[in-house]
Amino acid sequence: MSNTPLNLSKSFVFIVTLFFTSVTIAQDGTIYPLTAPEEPTAIPLNTGGVENQPASETWFRQWGDPMARNITEATLTPFLPDPEKANGTAVIVTPGGGFMWLSMGNEGWEVAEALAEQGIAAFVLKYRLKPTDESLEDFKIWMNRPRPTPSETSNTLKNTTQPSTQQRNLSNQLEDAEAAYAMIIDRADEWGVDTNRIGMIGFSAGAGLTMHSTLNSKTMKLAFIGPIYGGMGPVDVPKDAPPMFSVIATDDFLFLGQFGVIESWYKAGIPVEFHLYQNGGHGFGLGNPNRTSNRWFDSFMHWLEVNKFLEAASINKSK
Repeated sequence: MSNTPLNLSKSFVFIVTLFFTSVTIAQDGTIYPLTAPEEPTAIPLNTGGVENQPASETWFRQWGDPMARNITEATLTPFLPDPEKANGTAVIVTPGGGFMWLSMGNEGWEVAEALAEQGIAAFVLKYRLKPTDESLEDFKIWMNRPRPTPSETSNTLKNTTQPSTQQRNLSNQLEDAEAAYAMIIDRADEWGVDTNRIGMIGFSAGAGLTMHSTLNSKTMKLAFIGPIYGGMGPVDVPKDAPPMFSVIATDDFLFLGQFGVIESWYKAGIPVEFHLYQNGGHGFGLGNPNRTSNRWFDSFMHWLEVNKFLEAASINKSK
């Protein structure tokens, strides 16, 4: 087989397609064990392991989607567009899962495929996670534990600085994001990437990592960001922060009637687009049936187009 980036991407898509068409996939919230899928195009980032992590990486299935937990080795998986469609823009895609697991299908591979269809080079970041129970049964018990309702937590979360971006220790995850960005810069010629047009989009905790990278990284110079159903509390915006496209639904437990992060971007004088949808809940990825939030990706593409990120670029590969 040819080792061109396009063929590498297609081989991975074929395996993912087989994975998703398995007749054993259950479309409910029960957690099922899952054999780790092949990831033939995943590239190790060599950022190290996870301290006090005795368990190995394992996978499970919930809502029909593949999830990974106890990730100790970060990887980056390219989804490259057809060269005839490629426009030079690149996006790092960061799935969510509370930094305890990653929704690799719903918020990773599927999103990257959709981006590649639009001519964008997409890169799914499988970042290191905090340890969870080695036993799947113990993990299920922890996942199904009683939790406070949004109304019970709103008084402490509302209008506070985002805990996922400025209070949590995300040193491992930030290091992984920076390594992913550096790899894309390094291989920009091979992957057809304009180094001035590298953005980052994340979901839930992945939105938190996207925001954390924007606020704290000294090495990443992102052209745009897309935090999707992330924390909405106010932040301190750097002067060189990129334009932001943000999405959340009113029935998402992270919304809580907050507009802090949007206001922060607006007051900083940096372009921001915000879509607040009537419904969608949390974790909707590209969309769930009969939800108003299902059109967010079309809006994101329009936003990129208006901001000239979908125009064919004279590739800038400067390092």
